[in-house]
Amino acid sequence: MTRGYSLEKDLRLLINNPKYSDIEILCEDEKKLYGCRAILAARSEVFDRLLYNGMKESYENKISFPKIKSSGMEIVLEYTYTGSIKEESLTKDNIIEAFYAADYFQLQDLQDFIMKGFKNTLEKKSTENYSPELLSKFAGKMPLTVDNILLNLLVEAVATIPLNTIEFGRLSIAGLQYLLSCTYEKEKPFATREYELFRYSAILVAKQVSNDAFKTFLKRLPTLDQLENSMIQVENEPIPDYQKIAKELEPLIEFIDFRRIKGSILVDIIEPLEIVPTKIILNVYRQSIKSNNFNLNDIRGIPILPNDRINESDYIWDNTACGSKLIIEDNGKVVRAPKSLGSWRSVRAKLILENNGIYEWDVIIEKACNASWIGVASENLNYEDFAGDQPIGWVLGSGGYCRNFGMTVYYCPPFGDSTKVTVHLDMNKRTCAFTVNGTKYPEVPSWNNLPSKLYPVASLCYPGQFRIQPHKKNI
Repeated sequence: MTRGYSLEKDLRLLINNPKYSDIEILCEDEKKLYGCRAILAARSEVFDRLLYNGMKESYENKISFPKIKSSGMEIVLEYTYTGSIKEESLTKDNIIEAFYAADYFQLQDLQDFIMKGFKNTLEKKSTENYSPELLSKFAGKMPLTVDNILLNLLVEAVATIPLNTIEFGRLSIAGLQYLLSCTYEKEKPFATREYELFRYSAILVAKQVSNDAFKTFLKRLPTLDQLENSMIQVENEPIPDYQKIAKELEPLIEFIDFRRIKGSILVDIIEPLEIVPTKIILNVYRQSIKSNNFNLNDIRGIPILPNDRINESDYIWDNTACGSKLIIEDNGKVVRAPKSLGSWRSVRAKLILENNGIYEWDVIIEKACNASWIGVASENLNYEDFAGDQPIGWVLGSGGYCRNFGMTVYYCPPFGDSTKVTVHLDMNKRTCAFTVNGTKYPEVPSWNNLPSKLYPVASLCYPGQFRIQPHKKNI
């Protein structure tokens, strides 16, 4: 490469290059890096004080940083030499270490660059939201101070993810505690119901205590959806190490508002566990009797539901994934079959359903046809044909039958014009269920291993006319 044309490119040749370095940098993970003391001192007052202080570091060719990992130091070196860092240099594995190192060396511009990079990742809706892992790393690395801008951004990001979609182990107890403390009695957007907060906290602590306790709590603390739909019989088997769990749970219990949890759940589910101090439970009972009605949402702060994380404009039919002759109108919200269409055609919505989470949407059958079909499909569906006859289409028909690749299962009573069908897609379990005119039916038993990426889909013929819309669930 010809030198002399780009200062930045030339300086990149010096980064971690033993040939042009006069000091070895030893990091926490014992990895050795190389630097030029004059450049480091010129770019950071902290380096200047360390390397030119008249002490041994001034004349020795080694300096140690026992609390900084090499992954963070490499970002610092790139920035101090060039004044910038490549976007691809920051990853989920080094972003916290880099921010910590930038804070240590008082490189405010580098911290701002890291913040900007993380914000861009969130805005791009990347296929992997790693905010829980980052919050956990941050809680284990840096002081939990209210004025730390990256920490606050991480809390905001995790607060908008329903906790029951975050696998146990991705969010640490320290990270969870800070999430709860920063959102307790605060008017901030939040996506998890208070009972689910308690459930997640208790199971996470139990997992840390023992595998037996973890399995027991999974049985004794069903999800809120399971409770509301009577989908599970709560078992009352003894809890191993419950006293230890109660002790470890105390820092989290402090930031859980039990007034937001239904009285029946407090009495039947939580109190029998004997892991919440009796005085807390009794205080909720007293306040309930005294006030008659708390008038509190069961989600703290500014409640948001999973579907709220998707823009309403995403709930439209896709004219690029649509069978011939089908007509899409009303700004994409309605699809209809013209009189000339006597056989089924299929259409999918633009909404992409992937990763973890529970997705719900409504399809209104404004005009029914000879079997109206609603459900999900993966990519590469043949839109010139009926979705239920294809291996990548899973649909419920107006005759009350579910169908996939020619396999038919009776599911619910028939339905027709003006029916509202709500699709409940659980991407955590890869299952699907439907609500028809307000009656929710169980998960379709044979659909228990759906793909990791799906789209809402419908199949119709004349005179079918379907409207798609987000599902609004009462809080």
